[in-house]
Amino acid sequence: MPVKLLTKAVGPWPMNTYAVVCEETQTSAIIDPGADAEDILAMVEGTQVDKILITHGHWDHVGGLEAIKNGTGAPVYLHPADGEKFEVAYDIPLEGLEVIEIGNQRLHPIHTPGHTPGQTCFDLGDDRIIVGDTIFVNGPGATGSPEDFDASMAMIQKVILKWPDETTFYPGHGPSGKIGDERPAIQAFIDQGWPPDLHGDVTWK
Repeated sequence: MPVKLLTKAVGPWPMNTYAVVCEETQTSAIIDPGADAEDILAMVEGTQVDKILITHGHWDHVGGLEAIKNGTGAPVYLHPADGEKFEVAYDIPLEGLEVIEIGNQRLHPIHTPGHTPGQTCFDLGDDRIIVGDTIFVNGPGATGSPEDFDASMAMIQKVILKWPDETTFYPGHGPSGKIGDERPAIQAFIDQGWPPDLHGDVTWK
């Protein structure tokens, strides 16, 4: 039985908070509690939340973290690079971690630096991947410098484009997408190259 995926748009931005549920054990993990903690807790009502997973440390992804941690008592998983950069407290480092167990289900963290140094995706193991702000429909996550943008593009070529076409990615903002639908535009962008100072909000076209 595949892991159940729940989505809740929170905050004024809005931002996508996700929850993954093992229906066999009714165990769950909350991913990116950005705001509206009561609504997030209502989304997972009836399950035992035993993990809080953070894709990256930006405020819009962790604004409700303290309230969710207080409400569940669950440990927080975050890459140390973002814990340090954004001063976000966490319990378990994602760095070097290969498997995260949610009841009888297994998620796989994938480090995808660029948008932030600790940005991490969570592979549900069935061609569904929660990507935070790594990539969106029509473009990569925003970057703060040309060096960050180059790192993001290197990661996209090394990691994202290796995913099968049928992979559905679930970003931190906006709709989900499929790698196969994005691949032609990404490859065309790579093939044409980009100015050395490019960064910020970028689209493939």
